[in-house]
Amino acid sequence: MGASIEPGTVKRALSAHAAIGLLAGAILYILCLTGTIAVFYVEMQRLEQPGAPEMAEIAPEAVQRGVEAVLAREAQEGLAPTSHLYVHIPVEELPRATITTDSNAFHLDAAGNIAMPERIAWNDFLVHLHYTLNLPSLVGITIVGAFGVMMLALSLSGVLAHPRIFRDAFRLRARNNAGVGLTDWHNRLSVWTLPFGIAIALTGALIGLATVTAYGIAESAYDGDVAAVYGPVFGEEAAPDPSPAPAPDVAAALQYMAREHPGVRLTYAILHDPLTAGQHVQMVGEHDRRLIFGEYYAFDSQGRFAGTTGMADGALGQQAAASTYKLHFGNFGGVWVKIAYVVLGAALTAVCATGTYIWLGKRRRRGIEEPRLRAAWTGVVVGTPVALLATVAARVAIGNEAPFAAIFWIALAAWIAAAVALAARRRPAPEALPA
Repeated sequence: MGASIEPGTVKRALSAHAAIGLLAGAILYILCLTGTIAVFYVEMQRLEQPGAPEMAEIAPEAVQRGVEAVLAREAQEGLAPTSHLYVHIPVEELPRATITTDSNAFHLDAAGNIAMPERIAWNDFLVHLHYTLNLPSLVGITIVGAFGVMMLALSLSGVLAHPRIFRDAFRLRARNNAGVGLTDWHNRLSVWTLPFGIAIALTGALIGLATVTAYGIAESAYDGDVAAVYGPVFGEEAAPDPSPAPAPDVAAALQYMAREHPGVRLTYAILHDPLTAGQHVQMVGEHDRRLIFGEYYAFDSQGRFAGTTGMADGALGQQAAASTYKLHFGNFGGVWVKIAYVVLGAALTAVCATGTYIWLGKRRRRGIEEPRLRAAWTGVVVGTPVALLATVAARVAIGNEAPFAAIFWIALAAWIAAAVALAARRRPAPEALPA
């Protein structure tokens, strides 16, 4: 005689199964909402630190002065040598010159002097929340990439599960039935955002899973050398030589770009292993009417041109890899493309929210009454923007040093817990239920 499972155990297992589904939906909702807000990441930097010096352009000699000043300052402070130094070149969307090292970030004035530290911790928190859910980098970005795959599967399976979805793309039934109205809006928004949703999900999955894939390939084929995996796509790293050397001639590289490639819009200058004999410089330049984030122009420490990586004219796979970032974040066509991304992103966020409500409604119609789960989901939908507003309030009240990640997750958890507790109080006691 086979062992039987107690009904209470089955009920608890079903509730646990539903709770796991709710958690997955919550993460997807958070990713969609934060991604929508992060479209204006560059503009929000200017809002978060409005007093930073701004300029339409900066002279090569000023950049050189700034690089040497930052490297000298870090040496005086006894900081470990930075492995990479990034110079943000002023562009129309962000007309600021900023130098970032492994330890610091500073704004420069137009003459190349250090003006002030960069103070955009809230924006950095938002991007890390979207990229990694504030988890350790490799773990977080892998989880986010997996949710990109899940989102892609949901988009495609939703179309296959509703054969009339395109024919009924603009049909809304009478809303006297709340469930029907919600389902119709969910389906309509899903159709209207389908190309956008597929593009965002696919590029998000590629960006998120690329790192763990690279680590896997490195362990199996390159003796753990991750740089060797990325080399054919993003360029090879030069052989390191830690012997001391003066700062590289960044000005000469900038002058070369202005003279030989005047149509390329420079966005970054990157110094690899600065102040060592193995140092070299890369310029990142955007090309008009291209989705690539930029081409890498390589220079030696004397500012002599050494070639390009091939992001603009290399293998098709290489060009495709360089195009995922702009396509995912919408920073390729000016403010109107960004506005379109925000509108479509908000619709995609609504699809995530309504999808879970529809799922919970179907369970309810099958006799599975779960008021706590429904309250928890409402807590997620309402609590996520509330928690984000709490981090904004902390930025105003406390400043750049506020623990934004802790504030967000604690506020969200508290909101969900309060919603569940309130639902439990409203639920009638078993003896009060009608016979």
